[in-house]
Amino acid sequence: MKKAIFSLALSAAVACSSLPADACTRILYETGTKSFMIGRTMDWMVDPGTDLWSFPKGMKRDGGAGQGAIKWTAKHGSVVSSFYNLATVDGMNDAGLVANVLYLVEADYGDAAKSKKPKLSIGAWAQYALDNFGTVAEAVSALQKEPFVLIAPDLPDGNKAGAHLALADASGDSAIFEYLNGKLVIHHGAQYRVMTNSPSYDQQLAVETYWKDVDGEKFLPGTARSADRFARMSWNLNAAAKEKDPRLATATTFSLIRAISVPLGIADPERPNIASTIWRTVSDLGAKRYYFESAYSPSIFWVDLDQLKLEPGAKPMKLDLSGKPILSGEVSGKFMDAEAFRFLSK
Repeated sequence: MKKAIFSLALSAAVACSSLPADACTRILYETGTKSFMIGRTMDWMVDPGTDLWSFPKGMKRDGGAGQGAIKWTAKHGSVVSSFYNLATVDGMNDAGLVANVLYLVEADYGDAAKSKKPKLSIGAWAQYALDNFGTVAEAVSALQKEPFVLIAPDLPDGNKAGAHLALADASGDSAIFEYLNGKLVIHHGAQYRVMTNSPSYDQQLAVETYWKDVDGEKFLPGTARSADRFARMSWNLNAAAKEKDPRLATATTFSLIRAISVPLGIADPERPNIASTIWRTVSDLGAKRYYFESAYSPSIFWVDLDQLKLEPGAKPMKLDLSGKPILSGEVSGKFMDAEAFRFLSK
């Protein structure tokens, strides 16, 4: 049953890539005590029905790519945000590693049919990292060997699904993983603190270099375009105070990520890649605390990973966010057994 639930949660990338949405922003904020937080927006054309899931260590995994899919056993437990309960797009594990998946139209994973490597659905990419690695350096060392080939389905318009992956750990180390022209490109280093969508990350860095010579207090690009969001967030992040108080540090991270958000109801019919912010997360890597804020709710809630049942043999759990409940405070006690939840939903 556990394997079936896991496959349901991870086997399809179509749901997280089948809509024309070039959106989302991710930042790595350093506090005044040399601890780190990740802030992230999820911008989408419609509400993707996100729920939170907790997965214990020791689970048997399947890459969700059919015959020839890669298999592994989870070394770490995690809490994740799902897309339609079909893919992991955001989350943190019990070692304090955070994974964020953002859309990338330029992504090209190569021809999987020509590869003899095991296959991994793009919807399971983040979960594979959370399950297997405790630090960014560990992930880079393993993933640069390309132990699998990513499978990305065709979109309704005939284009390939695309995404890039960001990882960060409690030391402040950071890495961006992209597949361009069939080749894996890794940007590894604590300096890679901001990530949006298109263009590819090397070009995003070029955009940042250009805007460094502009006085951000007088002018910054203000549109919802990916490149503009990257420039605006880079300047704001560098200008933000490094707060020592944990509560102020959390508030600062939220203020930064809210400032880059797209208001509900904002859409451009001629440019469907501009979409409203549906939810935001902030991950406190040192405290192993995962904050979640829905754009439809007036409050923030969070999950302390040490309050979840992540030991081997524990069951997958789910926090149902359908109906847009108003939650606040620490909510680990509200997670329900996933098997029981499936029964209740019949």
